[in-house]
Amino acid sequence: MSPRPLRRVLAAGSGLLVAGTLAACTPHPSPEVAVRSFLLAWQDGDHAEAARYTTGDPAEVEEALVNVREQLDLASLRFGLGLIEREGESATAAFDVTADLGIGDPTWSYTGEMPLEWGPDGWRITWSSAVIHPELSDDERLAVSYEQPERGQILDREGRELVSADSVTAFGVVPAEMDDKEAGVTELAELLDEEPEPLLNRVRSAPPEQFQPLVLMRDSSVDESLLGEAGRIQGVATEEVRINMSPTVAPALLGEVAGTAEHRVSARVAGPYQAGDTVGLSGLQSIFQRELAGSGTAQVVSLDESGAVTDVLEDWEGERSGGVDTTLDADVQRAAEAALAPLPGRAYLAAVDTASGEVLAAANGSGSASDDSALNGSFVPGGAFTIVGALAALESGAVGPDDQVPCGYETTIDDQTFTNPGQGALSSEFGGPDLARNLAHSCTVGFAGLAPEVGADSVERAALELGIGADWQLPVPASPGSVSVGEGDAGVASAMVGEDGVRVSPLSMALAAATVANGEWNAPTLVPAEGPSPSPETELDEADLEVVRQGMRDAVTTRMPELLGQETEVFGQAARVALGDGTDLHWFVGYQGDVAFALVAEANSATTLVTHHAVNGAQTFLTSLATGVVPGEPTAPAGDATIPDGTSPDEADLTGGGEGGTDAAGW
Repeated sequence: MSPRPLRRVLAAGSGLLVAGTLAACTPHPSPEVAVRSFLLAWQDGDHAEAARYTTGDPAEVEEALVNVREQLDLASLRFGLGLIEREGESATAAFDVTADLGIGDPTWSYTGEMPLEWGPDGWRITWSSAVIHPELSDDERLAVSYEQPERGQILDREGRELVSADSVTAFGVVPAEMDDKEAGVTELAELLDEEPEPLLNRVRSAPPEQFQPLVLMRDSSVDESLLGEAGRIQGVATEEVRINMSPTVAPALLGEVAGTAEHRVSARVAGPYQAGDTVGLSGLQSIFQRELAGSGTAQVVSLDESGAVTDVLEDWEGERSGGVDTTLDADVQRAAEAALAPLPGRAYLAAVDTASGEVLAAANGSGSASDDSALNGSFVPGGAFTIVGALAALESGAVGPDDQVPCGYETTIDDQTFTNPGQGALSSEFGGPDLARNLAHSCTVGFAGLAPEVGADSVERAALELGIGADWQLPVPASPGSVSVGEGDAGVASAMVGEDGVRVSPLSMALAAATVANGEWNAPTLVPAEGPSPSPETELDEADLEVVRQGMRDAVTTRMPELLGQETEVFGQAARVALGDGTDLHWFVGYQGDVAFALVAEANSATTLVTHHAVNGAQTFLTSLATGVVPGEPTAPAGDATIPDGTSPDEADLTGGGEGGTDAAGW
């Protein structure tokens, strides 16, 4: 019986290959030397040198190795030696491959195998395409297939879609139809004013017979001239697609969407995105990018000579895109936007559910996607803050529900004078003014006079109980407001009438109104999530709240006749704040039924002698909610806010000391 052939098993290091000094009497004295030399040259990109260690035609092997790098758009390629089994003049070598497929793509790892044979020039790799990958035949090539799911929707509380599907032109290429991919893609990139390299990265590794979308452009930006110029580039094609991109309401809150090539987005956002993907740039579209866009499914495939897929060599399943549920109400949001449309300057409205604090609407008058001041603004509230001042006075014990609260022409506290110009003092007829009546008429002097007995702590505590300055967060930037009471009794007086040291957002004031209506403060929510919400430590006294509610109801019935025709009673406070630069802020803060809201509008002081813009805006908002009819075009305000005797609210302003004068419309 003949002896068994000599069988040797060589164990090589499993780490990355490193160059070493090899001495031998033949070019490739052992299988290990040949394998190591071949892999080192391939790893370093010296494909001509690598071809020398194979039995194949050097030019053909070099071209095949160069093609692998382009077909996979490799960022790097690393090898590790495995076991080498030798039997006589034949051997088989295993090796580990780590192929970095570039930015936005995964890393592909697999184990390769190459046969070797002994010959006159020593050991050489027996060449075939299977050396590149064990499942690749000589008439096949590699490619990377990439498929991105359709972008998901943002939904309101009823499941209604808030983002429209825009018609978009996808500019792309069919690689197989390009004689020079680099030149063609570069020309397309220059035509569209984009960086060519991200586009080339996708084209190099793509299946050549498949259309590869590279740049998404809204149809409004595409004309026949542009299409004609693109069509003259060899291999360039276009397709019409529809993508969920444009918010139908609340653009600042929902946010913008762009393709990664559009506006050079790929250089501005983090994440594994490729040319042709969509990325949220702001608002909920940005914050929930992963949920809305999902992630692409990437595959390394083998293709036959016709470009058809013959096998999937590796697969990385992406994440499905999905919808984002919000607490927004599309009807309330549209009513809010309609209310702001006719107003002359910057204007904002935030609305919440009184029982839960859920955000129903956040609107800006400009319609700008970059203006988030309905949630994140910082404004002087002026007399609108007397809701807080009244609660502080009651909780501190400075005044009871039935106690008289004088409201004279003026009062001086710590050398600071607070006045009620225009209308003058609040009459003491019919038993004299109480706190609710002072609140109804936003009486600066009456609130200021209570300051020494109320104290700074009571003002700050009452504000916090109504949620102003409370510790809460939304997924988008939002301000809870802040109260920093100044020195002495004058500082307390200024804070009680919403001047020095007080800053609020429309959202924070809407939440304060909701707390008065509900009797309990709730942290705002915009995107429902599990887990407890923060809550105030102190329970509000129902008797104190009834005084505040009565004052807010009286404010509407005595100063805002426009709001009296509603089927459900309206409670609110209106104020005008003179900023001292020729600009006024008009406020309305209140609630009706289960909707609490705050509206602030900016106007030129010289143009607001008659009209109270916030009250007019509130009227439009509530009418739209009641009727379900939202004006399609901006219209003139339905009526001017006047008091029963014909004196306008602004002519009856009460100006307090500090940063801004506040309105105390007629009584």
